[in-house]
Amino acid sequence: MSSKALQIVATFGFVLLTGWAHARVPVESRADLGEDFVPSPSAVDAASLGFDAVLADYYWLQAVQVAGSQDVVDARIAGHLGRLVDVVTTLNPHVSHPYRFAAVWMTHSRDQVLEANRLLERAIEHHPGDWRNYFYLGFNHFYYLGNYPQAAAALERAMSLDGSPGYLPRLVARLKSETGDIEVAEVFLRQLLAGTDDPGERAKYETGLDEIEIEQKARFLDRARAAYRALAGRDIERVEDLVRGAFRVIERLPDPEPDAIPDPLRRGSVWRIDGERIVSSYVGSRYEVHYSHYGGHEGALYGESAPSADVGVEADRTSGPTGEDTSGRTTDPTGGEGA
Repeated sequence: MSSKALQIVATFGFVLLTGWAHARVPVESRADLGEDFVPSPSAVDAASLGFDAVLADYYWLQAVQVAGSQDVVDARIAGHLGRLVDVVTTLNPHVSHPYRFAAVWMTHSRDQVLEANRLLERAIEHHPGDWRNYFYLGFNHFYYLGNYPQAAAALERAMSLDGSPGYLPRLVARLKSETGDIEVAEVFLRQLLAGTDDPGERAKYETGLDEIEIEQKARFLDRARAAYRALAGRDIERVEDLVRGAFRVIERLPDPEPDAIPDPLRRGSVWRIDGERIVSSYVGSRYEVHYSHYGGHEGALYGESAPSADVGVEADRTSGPTGEDTSGRTTDPTGGEGA
């Protein structure tokens, strides 16, 4: 056989061997192996040999790859992301976006939310001036854990920082009304009102105080309704039953609108029965924190009265509670650095 024929046979054999080898290369990348293959943060930190930032970038790219390759981030993948971001932020705690990137996905169990909060507290330690970390922490305490005091504390810190949403003070006031008495929320808003000369801010605080005044009146009517039931042995059919008939319990109904509202601004509001609550049509609801029905539940997802901890949220969204993109496909929209 000539040398040229040998070269052709050798080339053909090499092609076959290469195809055979490629067919046996695993399709999944290291990032697809799962959280069990993520080393502990302390082990990576000890072995980094001064290349902490480089290794942080490596594990951050893995996290982005894990999230970006999934249609739905389930509990297993969310746990994997949490482990990766724990490594990233241990190696380089000065990153910004990865903390919130992990937190928004880690919502499938109480333990995951608690781990997300631990990462957010690390973010706050290294970024004390970023309102978003306090906001995500407060949101988790409120929405997933039902811990109103912790939620109010975190959001109150967020609202004092540059860039925070203007609705936070009224949200904090509502949370404070849930944690103790509504008078706490009233004092809080009056302190904010006394501390600002900005017309827009004053209008928001005054609106909140109007809502609190109507809530105080509604709670008075709740007590009157309970007294009516005890006296009459039945419930009222209309709110007006409280002030007339054989079983009337109060002399007159309180004004369903704020007392100080000028006559030209009055709306002709009325009191109405809404199930077990008495509501003024002026505001249309009671002064309390209202949950959305996302996921088919009401109240805190993992609070004391919530469903069991194995109930998860189908996390197919790509934005966190502030609308910040958390998919890893774009950089932090407010200029925070990546890993």
